[in-house]
Amino acid sequence: MSAHPVHRPADLDVVRESYDRVADNYADMVVNTGVGDIRRHPWLKASIDAFADTVSGRGPVLDVGCGPGTVTAYLAERGLDVSGVDLSPRMIENARRLHPRCRFSVASVTDLDLDAASLGGVLGWWSLFNLPRDVLPQVLALFARALKPGGHFITATHVGDEDAVRTEAYGGVPVRWTTHLWRPEELVDLIERAGLRPVAELRLPAEEYSGPGVVVMAKSPD
Repeated sequence: MSAHPVHRPADLDVVRESYDRVADNYADMVVNTGVGDIRRHPWLKASIDAFADTVSGRGPVLDVGCGPGTVTAYLAERGLDVSGVDLSPRMIENARRLHPRCRFSVASVTDLDLDAASLGGVLGWWSLFNLPRDVLPQVLALFARALKPGGHFITATHVGDEDAVRTEAYGGVPVRWTTHLWRPEELVDLIERAGLRPVAELRLPAEEYSGPGVVVMAKSPD
């Protein structure tokens, strides 16, 4: 058992099944259209590059909610000791197919048992917004505990005032999940309360495929 247990979301199984259903379409979208591929989004790529530069040489990096493994593979190309984990078994199947040289495993972030001060970096890249509002602070505390002194955390998520319930996604596939929207200042406050110090923030306007978003990078105390 983790020294810092995280509550299991009531809708976890439903969310897992939903992502399993859309996994193939999502992977095809990333490969064929570039949506979700940071290489085609210069500001997102710059954020990941800054994270990679900062955590290089600090130890293992964990990409939480890695989906089909696009960012995991990019960080591996940058020379990081990185692995990816995702709630959806089908997402992980696609990640292993597309990036066979990378390491991936199936798990919910709420089930991770991370050793204290074991990671040089953690990513929650467009992957934490399904966590209920009472669970996200517990997950951030888990990350803070797992980071080595001077390690870094980066997250990107959707911004807004009201949560959104999705009933279809990625080609009209039926799904059921809630996208929990955060104001940037609320998210930064949660990160600080977890024991991390925010060091950079990038606000993103709405685009054709998504609403506004925010990227936050934070540091574990030295």
